Amino acid sequence: MRLNLMSVFVNDQRAALAFYTDVLGFIKHHDIPLGAASWLTVVSPESPDGPELLLEPAGHPAVKPYRDALVADGIPLVQFAVDDLEAEHRRLTDKGVVFTMPPTDVGTAIIAVIDDTCGNLVQLVEAKPAADAG
Repeated sequence: MRLNLMSVFVNDQRAALAFYTDVLGFIKHHDIPLGAASWLTVVSPESPDGPELLLEPAGHPAVKPYRDALVADGIPLVQFAVDDLEAEHRRLTDKGVVFTMPPTDVGTAIIAVIDDTCGNLVQLVEAKPAADAG
């Protein structure tokens, strides 16, 4: 079993596509019209055949209270791994991305949280090398 598709609810699919591709650096994978919305997915350029992230319309009535509660509590909806969080922090800050939590050392990783401009908080994580056991 492996991960194939995850979704993130977005207020506006076109704005989300611009943010996730032009700002974060993902690549558009599928853009299939389905009435007023699209089956719209992005993938990592580091793994173009890997898991897809569905930019799913946030129209369902349960989505708004769910996301509002997560944001109010500072809980990210999704997490992305990065190799160098300090470099990503500089790159994204230069692009105008709002960090709700700057890079923070939490022991086993360095984490930061950004606002994806689409109604979600996104956590960025740089894992630290495991300490030698012996």
